Amino acid sequence: MDYKAAGAPKPAKGAPRHAEHNARGTEKNPLNREDDKSALLARMKAAAERAKKT
Repeated sequence: MDYKAAGAPKPAKGAPRHAEHNARGTEKNPLNREDDKSALLARMKAAAERAKKT
């Protein structure tokens, strides 16, 4: 009897199951985009203020 062939097949290796919706190099997130640190800092400060109030 060939016990090696029993059981579930092994999944494919190295290939992702799906593409991320916000992956680098897509229309929503181009590769040459400059990340705006000042906008990020403003969002973080606003979130910290909201957290303080509650």
